[in-house]
Amino acid sequence: MRLIGKEEIEDIAVGAALLGTGGGGDPFVGKMMALQAIEEHGPVKLLDVNEIDDDDLIVPCAMMGAPTVLVEKLPSGDEALQAFTSLEKVLNKKIKATMPIEAGGVNSLLPLALAATTGLPVVDADGMGRAFPELQMVTFYLNDVSTTPMVLADEKGNSLVLNTIDGKWAEKIARAATMVMGGSAMNAIYPMNGKQVKQSCIYYSLTLEENIGRTIREAKNNKRNAIDAILGLLGGFKLFTGKVTDIERKTDGGFVRGMAKIEGLGSNKGETCYLEFQNENLIAKTDNEILCTTPDLICALDTETALPFTTEGLRYGSRTTVIGIPADEQWRTKRGIEVAGPRYFGYDTDFIPVEQLNGKRGK
Repeated sequence: MRLIGKEEIEDIAVGAALLGTGGGGDPFVGKMMALQAIEEHGPVKLLDVNEIDDDDLIVPCAMMGAPTVLVEKLPSGDEALQAFTSLEKVLNKKIKATMPIEAGGVNSLLPLALAATTGLPVVDADGMGRAFPELQMVTFYLNDVSTTPMVLADEKGNSLVLNTIDGKWAEKIARAATMVMGGSAMNAIYPMNGKQVKQSCIYYSLTLEENIGRTIREAKNNKRNAIDAILGLLGGFKLFTGKVTDIERKTDGGFVRGMAKIEGLGSNKGETCYLEFQNENLIAKTDNEILCTTPDLICALDTETALPFTTEGLRYGSRTTVIGIPADEQWRTKRGIEVAGPRYFGYDTDFIPVEQLNGKRGK
């Protein structure tokens, strides 16, 4: 166990934005909520996964909806607390700790804000190792943990308890409810015991996010190339460098969907990269080849600062370096690819690991 304070939050926010692969919600919103909660209530206890007991009740919390909506409809801070209180009543059991459902954006930081407010500890783990757009796209689902009962809560004080037959139905019904609630809502979801967490989670994701933020900060302070430092830390690959010349983005069905067109610079001059997303970046390709696909991570970084762009933050003229990072091995299994691979999202291509694609390109 260790304590998370303001300095750690700053680094975690940067790492969360990067692992969020463009999605997971605006990390600035989550960072400010976490910093305010820590200012008022003190630092947060971060637990190693192995420190929780097998019969402890652990519940992730997260924002659901389109990230573009969150920018304008800020959470009040009470929604997650309301969701947890309601879920405790449904389960008739006290929640012992919370954790992020994904390693990305606002959803890495909301559990820290909730934990500071309630005094609950946070488990150093998550259910994706990145961000994905749908509720069933978590390692808990891959390991047959029930998605429900879950609670959705909005900033107006409304809450909804769901019990569904599986994660896909939870996604459909909760997505529809979220749209009625204004396009974004907080949830308490995948209630698990400690044994289930240990068997199904991705370990040490918050620590990894902190290390990413620190690596970028220290590289810039020491005048080293921060993108190269990140690639070394994560075993990633530089896919494309260029300037955004066009971007299409719309909120559709509770998601942000779109594509960024990036004209190549430097070694990529004369080429064009197309970055397609549904909340998160799903595929990066040129006119001639695929560079990387989900479930591997595709991240657009500011070429000068190495800070990550979210899909709602990417703008015309942005100079960006697109990198690919191998996903956790749970996503590279047959079931993982069925749940979050390119064909699930409608792309007519099989998943090929990013390291194999880059091997073919001779880089």
